[in-house]
Amino acid sequence: MSKQELRRQVVIIGSGPAGLTAAIYAARANLNPLVLEGRQPGGQLSTTTLVENFPGFPDGIDGPQLILNMHAQAEKFGARFSYAEVTDFDMTNKHVRVKADDEWLDTQALIIAAGASARYLGLDDEEKLIGHGLTSCATCDGAFYRHVPVAVVGGGDSAAEESLFLTRFASKVYLIHRRDQMRASKIMQERVFDHKKIEPIWDTVVTKYIPDEKGEMRAVRLRNVKTNDERELEVACVFVAIGHDPNTKAYQGKLETDPDGYLIARHMVESKHPGVFIAGDVADRVYKQAVTAAGSGCAAAMEAEKYLSELESRG
Repeated sequence: MSKQELRRQVVIIGSGPAGLTAAIYAARANLNPLVLEGRQPGGQLSTTTLVENFPGFPDGIDGPQLILNMHAQAEKFGARFSYAEVTDFDMTNKHVRVKADDEWLDTQALIIAAGASARYLGLDDEEKLIGHGLTSCATCDGAFYRHVPVAVVGGGDSAAEESLFLTRFASKVYLIHRRDQMRASKIMQERVFDHKKIEPIWDTVVTKYIPDEKGEMRAVRLRNVKTNDERELEVACVFVAIGHDPNTKAYQGKLETDPDGYLIARHMVESKHPGVFIAGDVADRVYKQAVTAAGSGCAAAMEAEKYLSELESRG
């Protein structure tokens, strides 16, 4: 990162749909944005094999290709990119400062679009199978698994919602939970138990993913936590619904967060600190879709432009 890049009108943290959309809008507004991509450019969308619900692509588009297109569009308008990762944040001086790869950068406006990371089970070959029969988003990937059995891992409202959504496509939905009862709300439990396609498997954990010769999910190894009995269950996809962790470590105690660490946005994208804006999954614990992230990235960039104009007019 060169010295002339140390001062920017706008710094954007994250290069998923929210960050890249913010970069497109900020660059077109001549705000000289610098995008800090971090260690996983593209965020969760970079691991999605096919996106069929992003407007404008009737035949779908590969997640990585969609990210590359957005990246190129932002770059075309003048956005600059760095793989630097933000490890600290300071707003005690006149400008906001972020520490990226041991170097402090001053900026007049900051857009935090660092995203959230889905929790997985930590089993062998997990990273290889993501997008090949292992996912954390039924809304994104459920339609690919029509007329085949699938599994959902989890016991909360998210797992219940994923299971019910998947009944539209799958022939059978196994709901695997390590306890003997769900943590989901009562009404969600009733909907799950009343659905003929959903079969709960209690007191059970997944201990191994079993791919086929093409590297696609074929089955899982299950273990009953009370009896230690093991068995194999054939499924075409495993949907892990045990939560997400927002990438907000650098901002804890400095910006408002909810009990789970998600940043709290006021008026859609504003933080409590002037000049700091929030976009995408880093604050969205409900929808977590590429299109909603992109929309908030647009709003954040427009609010940043408005803020900088007001700052300039005040001298």
